Amino acid sequence: MSGLDAMFAPLFAIVTSPYLMGLIMLAIPLGMFFGAVPGLGGKLGIVLMIPFVFGMDPLAGSIFLLAMHAVVHTGGSVPSILFGVPGTGPDAATIVDGFPMAQRGEAGRALGASLGASGVGGVIGAVFLAAMLPVLKPVILAFSPAEFFLLALFGITFIAMLSGRSLIKGVAVGFLGLLVSLVGLDPHTGSERFTFGQLWLWDGVSVVAAVLGIFAIPEMMALGVKGGSISRVEGNAKAYDISQVLQGIADVFRHPWLTLRTSVIGAAIGAIPGLGGDAASWICYGHAVQSSKNPENFGKGDVRGVIAPETANNSKEGGSLLPTLFFGVPGSSGMAILIGAFVMLGIQPGPHIALTGMDLVWSLIWALALANFLSVFVFLAMAPAFSLLVFVRGALLIPFVLVLAFLGAYLSESAWENMLILIGLGVLGYFLKKFGWPRPPFVIGLVLGHIAEDSIHKALAIWGPTFFLRPLSLVFIAMILLTIGAYIWRQRKASGDKGIHFDI
Repeated sequence: MSGLDAMFAPLFAIVTSPYLMGLIMLAIPLGMFFGAVPGLGGKLGIVLMIPFVFGMDPLAGSIFLLAMHAVVHTGGSVPSILFGVPGTGPDAATIVDGFPMAQRGEAGRALGASLGASGVGGVIGAVFLAAMLPVLKPVILAFSPAEFFLLALFGITFIAMLSGRSLIKGVAVGFLGLLVSLVGLDPHTGSERFTFGQLWLWDGVSVVAAVLGIFAIPEMMALGVKGGSISRVEGNAKAYDISQVLQGIADVFRHPWLTLRTSVIGAAIGAIPGLGGDAASWICYGHAVQSSKNPENFGKGDVRGVIAPETANNSKEGGSLLPTLFFGVPGSSGMAILIGAFVMLGIQPGPHIALTGMDLVWSLIWALALANFLSVFVFLAMAPAFSLLVFVRGALLIPFVLVLAFLGAYLSESAWENMLILIGLGVLGYFLKKFGWPRPPFVIGLVLGHIAEDSIHKALAIWGPTFFLRPLSLVFIAMILLTIGAYIWRQRKASGDKGIHFDI
């Protein structure tokens, strides 16, 4: 099969399959729903869909989950613009100019700009992923167990630092996840570790149950404690005008170079494990301000301040799939949960995909592009209804989410004991959330723990301790140290060079 055939055959297979296209069309409004309801978000969306994709064909299940995750930020712009309430974390940058536009009666234009930017950014992110494949394959094949061990540590360190203000908290939670990943039988000696004589722990802690416990349960507990609706915003949505929406879509193409630049920057940032959506949206917003001839207009309702972060929010998903699929290192916290879902479906991310799984990779690339393109039309039809979602009463959501969480934990391995893990980690997750400790590093540590352990055993068996002195190993050690050094420098700068203050 030629290169072009290998590239376009999966696209033909998807668009000619009513089943796969139906899954994508179902995933788009679901993803927008999870983005448009503040406090839910893409991570919780993937978690809650796990019971429904359990047992599905790996290709169909992965396309459904990725398509849903790809359009979360498209829906997240709705409450950000209409109410000044970010639907997801990365959508906070959209508020700066989107909410002032809504306040002066241009809500439709802001929504249109967000919609057009999200669609274009998502497609460019998929193109970025496709363009990087020829470069990436030889790099992947050059990696040895030594590099994979250090890459795993790098992913944990990077994500931990960008999950909150405190290095100590982030690293501690990340290494707690690493510790939990050691539960089970030692893969090299067969001896029990932290199983307490329980047979059901021999295979380790279920990633699905852990993700549900750390994310879904705490959010519902917090919502129950707070009471009331999800949003604290009072009043009605701003007027929704279809002509304004079309004007906003046109704005995206009136600023083509800004749209292209921020899409590429977002995709590149997404490819760096750990930076994620928050960094991409704010960096691209800052780029839009710095490259503007009239930066004083930003923050007062400039449409460019909507276009820049929204292109980045969607294009980063294409970039973050690179390390996720080919290295097994999540490009973001959302991708960490997606890895757990992929494993449950029978897809094992890693370098072997470059040799044996390129059909799947191309299918996911096309699914990403199709979901972002089709989301434009779905959004036009559903945006008026989405604008009311922030007023959904928490009491209606909590029982529904809890049932799905327990069902997902049980079905992941058909083991009722996973519900114990769900409850235990749910309580842990609630206290982490309550006291401001970041939760994504726990999942990253849990997912990367197996890779790190297996890789260090193989590296020590092949080279002994000298594997740290391999050229690529030294590069990764330098990257880890530079990352920590950059954090310390930021802390010193923020505190006026009076010393580092770690929030504990």
